[in-house]
This record gives sequence, C-alpha cells and structure tokens, in this order.
Amino acid sequence: MAVSVHHQQQETDGNAIEQLIAATREDMDNVNTLILERAHSHVDMVPELARYLIESGGKRLRPMLTVAAARMFGNSGGSAVRFAAAVEFMHNATLLHDDVVDESDMRRGRPAARMVWGNKASILVGDFLLGQAFMMMVETRDVGALAVLAAASAAMAEGEVFQLAKTKDLDTTPEDYAEVIRAKTAVLFRAACEVGAMAGGADEAGREALSRYGLELGTAFQLVDDVLDYGGQSGTLGKNVGDDLREGKMTLPIILALSDATPAEHQTIANTLGKADASEFEVQQVVTILTRYDTLSRTLSKAHEHAQAAIEALGGLADSSMKSILARVVEHSVSRAY
Repeated sequence: MAVSVHHQQQETDGNAIEQLIAATREDMDNVNTLILERAHSHVDMVPELARYLIESGGKRLRPMLTVAAARMFGNSGGSAVRFAAAVEFMHNATLLHDDVVDESDMRRGRPAARMVWGNKASILVGDFLLGQAFMMMVETRDVGALAVLAAASAAMAEGEVFQLAKTKDLDTTPEDYAEVIRAKTAVLFRAACEVGAMAGGADEAGREALSRYGLELGTAFQLVDDVLDYGGQSGTLGKNVGDDLREGKMTLPIILALSDATPAEHQTIANTLGKADASEFEVQQVVTILTRYDTLSRTLSKAHEHAQAAIEALGGLADSSMKSILARVVEHSVSRAY
C-alpha cells in the first residue's frame, strides 16, 4: 500500500481516530465494561484512584488497536476484549509509575494521581493494575499471547530504567534514544497489535505484519510527542512546553542540538536540562537553539520514516476497510505536530 505520510489530507487527519472509534465501538463497549469491573476492589482507594486515571479522557488508542487487529482477521470479542483491557491496564499502570518517577504534577490536563493520593498509593495501584492485566491474560488460556504481553511489560520497565539512567546525560546518542522509545513506548503498541492479530486468527505472516505495524507506529508516535514537548513546528501544543527539558529527558531534538551547538549553546542547554524550576525564558532559549539547528523538523522527518514503514507493513495484507483505517491512524499520528 503506497500511502504517503508526508502530505496530510484533510479527511484523514480530521477523522482517522473517529473512524477507528466507530469501527471498534461494539468491542470497545465490552472492553470499557471489563475495565471498570476489573478496577473494582474492596479497598476503597484502589478503584477511586484507578478510575480517576482510567476515566480521565485518554482515547484508549492501544486497546482500540488490539480489537481492530482482531476484526481485521475476522474475529472479535472473546480473548480480544480481554487482551485489549489488559493492554489498557498495562498502559495506565505505566502512567502511574512514570508520574512518580518524573515527579509530574499534571496528567491529561488534570492533577496527576500522585498529587491527589500520593506517590505510595500511585505505585501500589499501578501494581494492582498490572496484576489485573496478567489475570485477564491468563483467563484467555492463550500462552503465546501471554508471552507477548509479558515480554512487553518487562521491556517497558527496562526502557524506563534506561531512560532514568540517561537523565541529563549529555553523551546520550541517537541510538540510545531509539532504544529508550522502542522499549518504553513502541513495544506496547507492537504487543497490542500482535495479540489482537493472534486473537483474530491471523497466520504467522499476518501476525508479523501487525507486530511490525505496531512497533513502527509506536516509534513515530513517541517521536512526535517529543517534538510536541517543545511546541511542535507551528506552536501546536500536546503538553506543557518544556516538560521533558525540565525533567532532564534526553530526547532526539536535544541530542541533535547538542551535537551541532556552539560551546555557549551547549552550555545553555546543559544549564537548563533537568532544572525543575526553569523559567519560560530559559526554556525558550533552548527552543531557539533547537530551531536554529532545525532539530524539531529533523525529528519529525524520523517520525515520517517510521510512519511510512508502519503503512508499508500492512502492504501484504488483503485490502479491507480496517486496513485503510489503520493506515489513516498512522497519518493522523504524525499530523499532530502541525
């Protein structure tokens, strides 16, 4: 399938997620019901905190990809619903843990759970969600899919630890960064798509195609997120400008700028990186350097490369409406920065 991600189309950008929502609505209704059921606990704080995060407005893209992949191969419901709910629990557990590690105050436009219930509760409820995720996986009795999701869980933890180790490390390479985003973000996209294909009855080629699609989509998605931290190319904000900078995260725009910067510019970046109380002026100084060396657009170019690879991964599969929707989702994921 030859679909360019370098030229956004009005219909694609505006409606890709809506089309995915419509195509997966029946299964996602069951997924959402299961999520709320499995967030229940006799310990009051557990469902209160879990639902605070789960109901806070996320699009649930990853579980939608799971049920979309299953539908693409002819089967939905059943194990696909449980896998999708497990994927969402894994994702939300990671968000709870990440906010503690990053000392984040906000999540999806609301105070982070740790700001309401504290760090200890956030960590423990994250662990509860992971436990529920694995219980749902086991209930499907699909050992192969359980292995895929378990491997993703381990890789995500490794990615977070590696990112922590690289915090404020000015010698971080683009290869280091690629490994971080592969592990912390892309592997869950890959697993979500792969287990959906497995639940849908895909053969080995179909399973591999969706696995590759998810990995490339997840990589492109994170690259765009890392650009949006600095406002995108046209000031489009996906989150507060400079959050990653203040947390000392070595993302690709910063890594590329450090390799090209003058000694004075290098020092400016180093002085601001990891400074939790950096002012808007200090952040803007760094953004000016990123702009000077075109590192935001260079990072977006990498995102486009991975997005194109995601679309190409679908090329050998039979044409269908779901295949077209999944391709449009890729295009939408990179258009967010414009």
